[in-house]
Amino acid sequence: MKMLSHRLATLDDLDPLSELMAAAIGELQHGYLDPHRVEASRQVMGLDRQLILDRTYFVVLRDGVLAGCGGWSWRATLFGGDHSEGRDPALLDPACDPARIRAMYTAPAHVRQGVGRYVLGLGETAAREAGFRSAELAATLSGEPLYRACGYKVIERFTAGDCVPLLRMGKPLP
Repeated sequence: MKMLSHRLATLDDLDPLSELMAAAIGELQHGYLDPHRVEASRQVMGLDRQLILDRTYFVVLRDGVLAGCGGWSWRATLFGGDHSEGRDPALLDPACDPARIRAMYTAPAHVRQGVGRYVLGLGETAAREAGFRSAELAATLSGEPLYRACGYKVIERFTAGDCVPLLRMGKPLP
């Protein structure tokens, strides 16, 4: 199996990350959402530059090829990109608030090869090292099986935008 590696994302990564996210949104939700909801997802998901500026966002490479991305945050925003409504940059308190696992995407050519678990582990480890005792995320229907397998439990189901189903999920970070 080819080796995974990672590094912190930089603003120089914006174009390749945007392309990866667009492909993941467009291809990996089929079978979970109808075409209208897949397109609507583009309005509530995507690139969040704040994560890059905060140095909490990772680029994952498989033998030098962009395979995925994702990270975590100490800010209140649960999901969404630069263009999404409802963003909240308020700082979270690690003593009582859950960290946010954010913006996880796997390149379609690299699904079911451990990229998602790898990214999730990076975010959880970094959040734990920053003093957080739990984590929350907003899962797409296509991401739910991975998060359940990694110990996340559904807190609530909700709809983003006009019609995009998401799940708030959480777990302790022992």
